[in-house]
Amino acid sequence: MSQIGAPHGGTCPKSPRSRTLRTVATLTSAVLAVTALAGCSADDDADAAPVAVQDNAPTPRDLVADGGTLRWAVDAAPTTLNAFQADADATTSRIAGALLPALYTLDQRGRPQRNPDYLESAQVVETEPKQVVLYKLNQQAVWSDGREIGAPDFVAQWRALSGRDTAYWTARNSGYERIEKIERGKNDLEVRVTFSKPYADWQSLFTPLYPKQVMGSPDSFNDGARTTLKATAGPFLLKSVDAKSGDVTLIRSPRWWGQAAKLDTVVLKPVPRADRADALAAGTLDLAEIDRSTAERISLALKDARAGRNGAQAALAHGPGSSITPSKALKSWALAHGSDEEKAEEVRAARKKNQEAIARYASAQDTLATYVVRKSLEPAYTQLSLNGESGPLSDERVRRAVARAIDRQELAESVLKPLGLPAKPPGSHLALAGQAAYKDSSDALGGQDTQEARALLADAGWVPGGAEQPAGTKAGSEAEKKEGTEKGASEKKEAEKKEAEKPAKSTATAPADAKKKSDEASGDAPSDEGLYIVGDDKPGDRRAVPAQAAPGTGTHVLTPAPAAALQGAALQARAEALDTRPEALEAGTGSAARAGAPQAVKPDRGAAGAYAPRGTAAPAAVPGAQQALGKDGKALSLRFVLPSGPGSESLRTVGDRIVRMLDAVGIRTEVTKVPDESFFKDHIASGDYDLALYSWPASAFPATDARPIFAKPEPASDGSLMVEQNYSRVGTDRIDQLFDQAAGTLDEEEALELVRQADARIWAAAGSIPLYQRPQLVAARADLVNAGAWGFAAPRYQDIGFEKDASPKKADKKADKRTGEKTGEKAD
Repeated sequence: MSQIGAPHGGTCPKSPRSRTLRTVATLTSAVLAVTALAGCSADDDADAAPVAVQDNAPTPRDLVADGGTLRWAVDAAPTTLNAFQADADATTSRIAGALLPALYTLDQRGRPQRNPDYLESAQVVETEPKQVVLYKLNQQAVWSDGREIGAPDFVAQWRALSGRDTAYWTARNSGYERIEKIERGKNDLEVRVTFSKPYADWQSLFTPLYPKQVMGSPDSFNDGARTTLKATAGPFLLKSVDAKSGDVTLIRSPRWWGQAAKLDTVVLKPVPRADRADALAAGTLDLAEIDRSTAERISLALKDARAGRNGAQAALAHGPGSSITPSKALKSWALAHGSDEEKAEEVRAARKKNQEAIARYASAQDTLATYVVRKSLEPAYTQLSLNGESGPLSDERVRRAVARAIDRQELAESVLKPLGLPAKPPGSHLALAGQAAYKDSSDALGGQDTQEARALLADAGWVPGGAEQPAGTKAGSEAEKKEGTEKGASEKKEAEKKEAEKPAKSTATAPADAKKKSDEASGDAPSDEGLYIVGDDKPGDRRAVPAQAAPGTGTHVLTPAPAAALQGAALQARAEALDTRPEALEAGTGSAARAGAPQAVKPDRGAAGAYAPRGTAAPAAVPGAQQALGKDGKALSLRFVLPSGPGSESLRTVGDRIVRMLDAVGIRTEVTKVPDESFFKDHIASGDYDLALYSWPASAFPATDARPIFAKPEPASDGSLMVEQNYSRVGTDRIDQLFDQAAGTLDEEEALELVRQADARIWAAAGSIPLYQRPQLVAARADLVNAGAWGFAAPRYQDIGFEKDASPKKADKKADKRTGEKTGEKAD
């Protein structure tokens, strides 16, 4: 799932807490069960978006041939084989999925399922005085060296990841720090894990499970597992990692006790996404995630094949030869055989070059016609991140205005509709459609509304003409110079005389009055602008300051403190309307409590959104550049950072649409395109941006995995912010509390409700705006089965293989049946 637009690399700042979580790279992988989507209950949310089914050519094992080699594209060679290190990446996760125990895997709707290859059972057997989980292991489960998988492996992994021994260079320890002890049960196949405090997400632990040889010492953890694994326990073994090419070769494990792998060999080949179309055309790959342009080219090749056109005919129809008309061909032939030898030589060279291009295109189209495009939605969403650390976006009203200016439905449709995928924008930051935790809480912020966005900006002081100085006040103007010359020293002496004659009693208040007047004149009067954070305090505690009129104009400049208080109250009420927990009822903060009802009530959806105070009118729309807004002589402009690489065209197209939407409400943007390799590390993680587009994966365990993404930044001793993975730098104490409560309850329904409460407040804070679930496009050989666009589910590596007796004619027929117009695009 890793690609530009998704966070890469181990650049996450360390948390001051002991709960340093997964690296960004690990989070962006959909391979491991612990980082994929969560389970779905029978009572799915009524307003859930449609779920895209997986598209992986599911085929019974008895119809899959034994043997064969799968060449599978990855983004890069693995930097480490230890998934718990900071520089682990998607390739690390893919290898771990094939080689190491995963105690829980996920089905196609993202529901965690016990993996019977490793677990006979796992359940909470005690809750008082401590939570105890009893694991009963599959009696056949052994490591590749023949040793049984057992309690010593659990103990070694706990000690390495608990955070208590700083000699281990771990990227995360979530949940492991809550473990008090691990013991052997009644026999070697039972493992008892006792927690010091309740942990709802206990199923996220010990996946992947490494052998004690890896976790047993800091040296083996930090260095030994970077390039090799001393023991594995999956359907495949690690054969080699080619230092030159980066190819990772996996072979079928003879010690695997489960259903034997169908493939003999899996070769993970590092191929940059920009090069995958050529690699597929050359026939050097069997399976690869691709971009839309490559998918369209495969679709075109399949259309040609169905129409009976071979590659050479296709080249003349829409390839390099399509521009050659009969008249051009005749003229070219004449020049090539003419009396002007120099010109003839030039034309013959050009004709040869063109013929070679036609031949390459023809061969490529013939090869591409042997692939199909399989598509689904990734378990990840693309968001617009608003950096609230400083500048205009530190004012929550401006962040809300940005959110209200954006038509999320239009953006989702622009990306997903042409691919024939569901195009409803995600309604949650913490879950995707089909998950038990999913609930559309976007009405805590409100939908697209240009007038409301302009009203919010006006309330924040950003108004048309605000970037211009009032007329007649230019510094150094001729009038000022003349006035200074004429009045000169006489006025100065008069002023000094009057000052000396003032009553003594006024001297005590004079400095304060002078400072007040100076502040008012300069616009530096103290205010609470940018300091109010939804849910952190009570709006009623804010001091009220009356609105003032700008001198010489009819524009009322609204002071920020009371406006923010009113908006904060509205948004907090909207978020609290969802809070129906018993303690909320007792405290009188939930909607049911306010209504005096003992049961939960649905929030009123009639007035959803972030609103400017009553009576605040949006500035009248004016054409063109006059709509640009300003405040205190400064124009409202935001720096929009986008990646510039060839694989990011779709992201930049979405960025262009956002620029136009913001322009419509008077927000100007300065688009900065940066190299892919520096986009995340040097800009997003470091906070060098105002607006940015990147992706986050959803999680099976949002109370644990999503907390660092939305945790309230904390000041460090050097004055900087400790942001964990919250790169928008917007958060509240209440959001943190809700995450902690959700992780600490063993009542599943209560945990889900707390996660939804947290999401409503995340929407209200407007630090990030989910736009669309990312498309997953995978090119696969037509005869490759049980592989493709898995969507929510983790791959089942032992079932991947090639269909039995898949002749070329049969493969072409299956390609027609499965693909059709897979991308939903007209090929020509």
